[in-house]
Amino acid sequence: MKVSVIIPVYNVQDYLARCIDSVVTQTHHDLEILLVDDGSTDASGDICNKLARQDQRITVIHKENGGLSDARNAGLDAMTGDYVTFIDGDDYVHPRFVELLLHTINSTSSDIAVCHWKELDEGQHPKAVNINTPPLASDCKLFTRAEALKSIFYQQELTHSACSRLFDARIFSDIRFPQGMLYEDLAIIYPIMNKVERVALIGPAMYYYMHRSGSITSTVSLKRTHVLKILDDLEKQVSRQEPSLLPAVRSRHMSACFNMLRIMPLNDPAWQPTKKLCIDYTKKMRKLCLLDKEVRIKNKIAIILSYLGTPLLLLIVNRRKKK
Repeated sequence: MKVSVIIPVYNVQDYLARCIDSVVTQTHHDLEILLVDDGSTDASGDICNKLARQDQRITVIHKENGGLSDARNAGLDAMTGDYVTFIDGDDYVHPRFVELLLHTINSTSSDIAVCHWKELDEGQHPKAVNINTPPLASDCKLFTRAEALKSIFYQQELTHSACSRLFDARIFSDIRFPQGMLYEDLAIIYPIMNKVERVALIGPAMYYYMHRSGSITSTVSLKRTHVLKILDDLEKQVSRQEPSLLPAVRSRHMSACFNMLRIMPLNDPAWQPTKKLCIDYTKKMRKLCLLDKEVRIKNKIAIILSYLGTPLLLLIVNRRKKK
């Protein structure tokens, strides 16, 4: 079975060789490696070209800068594999990442196989993980579509990330990432899951996610508020189509509000509409979320703080980012 590996590349010259080396040395050899150079202004494009000359499985796509979603979409448009996985250009994976996820899909008849990831700071390296035998079906945790969606939105064992997982490529036959938007993975998780019957989760952490200063996820900008619009739209959609999922989506929405209050510069005039939006949503939904036994403890603590007054909530929640 051919697996397409889509790697968006943008100004990651110091990390790219490690990322690609972790892919070309996979124990599963039938790979289509798509390096999408998203208009890099450093040496990343040249590194892609050099590595492509060394391995015929690598195809390089050079394009004007359009952002992460646009780069992933270019890879999706070009892929020919039976399965597809996404790896960011500054991350890397365990040598058996593809093999074990593909084995899991086949042994459990799943549409998506997921592994855990390990978060690393710059310069940090993961401890060696020796995985000697493929996981048995009994070693995997299986989720129905409904169970997977609840786990994702309640922020339990599964996440909305497109990384650290292997997809049946047919899922993306008519799905693309929204351009110009942060939290693009979250924006398409519901349509993805509408094509899925089963998700399998295996234990080993085989995806290594790099925290890097200057990366999209480490920068506080108003683009981070995109998550609120995504969740507001999703809440309206599931209220019409799948009301049983609404409590889980509300929980995720509440979590996003608390995170915005945590990271935002509270006295910046540009952030005041977002601050009001988050506080208003908290007041509106806090009772329902507090009584929901599935809502995670950290959200419930923040909800209780909100009952003690907005100033106290902001004082305690926002102080966390200064530690």
